Amino acid sequence: MAFESDKVMFEIYRETQYSGKYRVVYFTELQDHNKESEINHALNGEHYYDGFIKNYRKEEAKQIIEDCLLRLNGGEKVEPLEIERALGEHIA
Repeated sequence: MAFESDKVMFEIYRETQYSGKYRVVYFTELQDHNKESEINHALNGEHYYDGFIKNYRKEEAKQIIEDCLLRLNGGEKVEPLEIERALGEHIA
């Protein structure tokens, strides 16, 4: 069983008020100076996918998420299940 400190909570959302782009927020990595604004952006956006990634090799998982965002923002249809499969062993 993973401890809370062994995983990173994230959400992929689509901005609805500004650019309409897909973005990601890593909630458990927010600092006090940006926590409120980042959470508000996510809450005001349209939820697309969320979950936890393992802290171990999280940079690889973040790159997978970034690749999915590039595809989504490029107009490609990427289903949430496809994101989950791509993350595979990185999911906590």
